[in-house]
Amino acid sequence: MLLAQVLAVLIFVVMFLMIITDKIERHYITLGCGLLTLLLVFGLGLHSMTAVIKTLNVQNIFTLDFWYQAGEASESSSGINWATIIFIAGMMVMVEGMARVGFFRWLCMRIAKLVNYKTIPIFITFMIMSFILAMFIDSITVILFLAAVTVELAQLLDFNPVPMILAEIFCANLGGSATMCGDPPNIIIGTSLGYSFADFVMNTGVIAAISLVVIVVFFYFAFRKEFAGNKDKKIDISKLPTPESAITDKVGFGISTVIFLCAVAMLVTHAMTGLTVAFIGLSIALVTLLTSGRYALEVLKKVDYKTLLFFIGLFIVVGGLEQTGILEVVAGFIGDVSGGNAMLMIAIIIWVSAVASAFIDNIPFSATMIPVIDTLAKTQGIDLSVLAWALSMGTDIGGSATPIGASANVVGTSVSAKAGHPIGWGEYCKKAVPATAIVLVISTVFIFVRYL
Repeated sequence: MLLAQVLAVLIFVVMFLMIITDKIERHYITLGCGLLTLLLVFGLGLHSMTAVIKTLNVQNIFTLDFWYQAGEASESSSGINWATIIFIAGMMVMVEGMARVGFFRWLCMRIAKLVNYKTIPIFITFMIMSFILAMFIDSITVILFLAAVTVELAQLLDFNPVPMILAEIFCANLGGSATMCGDPPNIIIGTSLGYSFADFVMNTGVIAAISLVVIVVFFYFAFRKEFAGNKDKKIDISKLPTPESAITDKVGFGISTVIFLCAVAMLVTHAMTGLTVAFIGLSIALVTLLTSGRYALEVLKKVDYKTLLFFIGLFIVVGGLEQTGILEVVAGFIGDVSGGNAMLMIAIIIWVSAVASAFIDNIPFSATMIPVIDTLAKTQGIDLSVLAWALSMGTDIGGSATPIGASANVVGTSVSAKAGHPIGWGEYCKKAVPATAIVLVISTVFIFVRYL
């Protein structure tokens, strides 16, 4: 067992270091480390085929509970979380279908027109739109289109797009924390521990909504001088592109809108209907492909398969830590440090998760921490859901603090740089770090007051 534990930890540390250095594509790293886990940890160290089967977890896909749960959701955080992978894949297909018909660009241009192309109202409404979209769509996709349209509007209306892009990035990460499907860490937490869309909305969603009000005010005062010179500029609105010009396929646009609304309805009600997120993801993908007609192959080709492979490898490596008992040791350490004090334990989970997620990918961190908080709940007598909400807010919001903390940050700053507006670490962190600290304080106080 000791050999297996040493190998599991070594593989995990090497994987993390390689992900941070960003020299090799991350899906190659996790798949390679996952293969080493199967061969060295389970084969050489444990000599256990059972551990391999539990970690690969393929048999779970062929059970009724995986697709439909009539009763209480089952808790399973062991091995590859196929529900997470199938759901994310399904949403990727839907989003690519929506992007093909111009849905996101149309939405941005429509809102800009509604506020008469005035800079500060665009700034505020785009922050709120970024938050709302990221509740249902991956924050990477939200920022990819929102930042591109922001750059376009900045050229047309003659303003600096950097403050707006920074605020949009932060609000996308904040919106992602509000629901189960908003950010990958939340999808992993929800599917692993059996929490529904409604559970997240009523807990992290409340924290995110309160934080949004404070953050909009914070960014308004932080950047108001940047936009002060635009108030008196006269813009010929007749020369601006119309929202309708963004639509590339009117019939497809209507169908995509209906599919998106159906996906939202299914997610909101899945705790009542019993339909799992795996079923929702697969059904939404199939409907999108069937209605895409001759563009179906084009939509499929644009799906980010590298991210899906990254998840598979990651879950195997974390499974190695779980099967060898390493995560129980980590949970015991946190329990000892906190002395069983619930407040201290929650503060450790929120703030350590946040600091870690500011510099390393929050997806592997959250996947690693789920079995840890599960063990803490069982051994320390603390409600698992409270620890889950603390982990969710810490990982989701902590990633906002630096340009590399979350994928949306990397995408947003890249779009800005390509448009001739590079965002340095200093400029980014000057506003993002205080905003992150504000939300973390709100989260900590809220969890203390509401649950303890």
